Amino acid sequence: MHFSIQNILFLLVAVAGFGLFAWQTRKIRANILVGRDRDMSGHVSERLWKTLLVAFGQQKMFKRLTPAFLHLIVYVGFIVINIEVIEILIDGIFGTHRVLQFLGPLYSLLTGTNEILGALVVLAVVALWWRRNVKGVRRFTGPEMRAWPRLDANVILYIEVVLMMALFTMNAADLKLHGADLPGAFPISQFLTGLLPDSPTALHVLERVGWWAHIVGILLFLNYLPSSKHFHIIMAFPNVYYSRLVPQGQFSNVDSITHEVKAMMDPTYQVPAPATEPDGSAAAPTPFGAKDVNDLAWTNLLNAYSCTECGRCTSVCPANLTGKLLSPRKIIMDTRDRMEEKYNAPLIFNPNLYGKEAKHDPQEQLDRENHTLLRGYVTPEELWACTTCNACVEACPVNINPLESIVEMRRFLVLEESAAPNSLNVMFSNIENNGAPWAFSPSDRFNWADDLYLNEKTAPVA
Repeated sequence: MHFSIQNILFLLVAVAGFGLFAWQTRKIRANILVGRDRDMSGHVSERLWKTLLVAFGQQKMFKRLTPAFLHLIVYVGFIVINIEVIEILIDGIFGTHRVLQFLGPLYSLLTGTNEILGALVVLAVVALWWRRNVKGVRRFTGPEMRAWPRLDANVILYIEVVLMMALFTMNAADLKLHGADLPGAFPISQFLTGLLPDSPTALHVLERVGWWAHIVGILLFLNYLPSSKHFHIIMAFPNVYYSRLVPQGQFSNVDSITHEVKAMMDPTYQVPAPATEPDGSAAAPTPFGAKDVNDLAWTNLLNAYSCTECGRCTSVCPANLTGKLLSPRKIIMDTRDRMEEKYNAPLIFNPNLYGKEAKHDPQEQLDRENHTLLRGYVTPEELWACTTCNACVEACPVNINPLESIVEMRRFLVLEESAAPNSLNVMFSNIENNGAPWAFSPSDRFNWADDLYLNEKTAPVA
């Protein structure tokens, strides 16, 4: 074990990198917790099984085989190659060199697997880049895929390639420098040694450059994630764990309305006492539905930070496919943008205000209190286009539920603003007056049965 200035510098860089990431994630956690409380306790075994299948097992990705296969390569490569990152961290702190070499044949298996996966990751990234930028898959387009989302998707692909190139540079230089004395197996790097100089000094410098570029690149990537859609590689797991377990077609009730109805139906029913503030005063009444992000449940806000922006939800939305304004992906992205506008924005930059094509220009000096999620970002026309078919919920690979947010904002329009479309107001009036959605008196409701009976009775015999 040998300590040097390099080890001290590495320790400072690592502490700064992980500390900065922790600080950013605390801001995101604070954003999520501004949402309404929702009890998600219990059903631990069912939730763990769902997390294992959907988040770890990529179950819903495999409804589309080509992107699923490419994503699986990058995903497995990310997990396995991170084992080598553990070795780099130990070497960087304690001044060792390939500290895991004591594993013997297992270490050779690990380094060999890393190299093969690294090469496959590069090939998969090239294929993913081609699908996004050349083939022009429709779901990668849309008004919500403005300047930053388009750039962000490609930036991650470029970062992946740079990290793999740094890994191969480090291994190839180390292999040429130490030859057969270097522990491990390097099925890819052994073909790259011929591209490197013969000077031991130059090889040592290249090995160090690759080593530093790989680990510093990972730390930079880690701190880039909170400002990127790729934060889903972390948030997908808690999001799937806390996903809905009730049937998809089941809507939640408004507690205050439920209590009123029960009291009307049963005079003995005791309505719970209203909530109070810590000082004992009556708490402000909770609005019906959601006007802004703090009116949504915290699980809905967790959804927003788990979105992969893959567009699978929008690509199966019947409203979107028939040319209507609704895009479930946009609803989720708008929720995240509004959270970062009103509360804590990412530390490094504010992606939802990026570029001339961005949805919101920073020069507008937006009013954070009056510029709400509803109407500020999402229009009523988008909300009423939804057919509540749950296709978007079923399609999402990380179990995001855009429908919940849509329904909550529609509740606000109906119950707080009485702003339902005229066709719905007619239906509401019919239900109130006739006990049914149709404009018929309850006494006439079964006239069709009488007419059918008479028609059958008078019909000629064949």
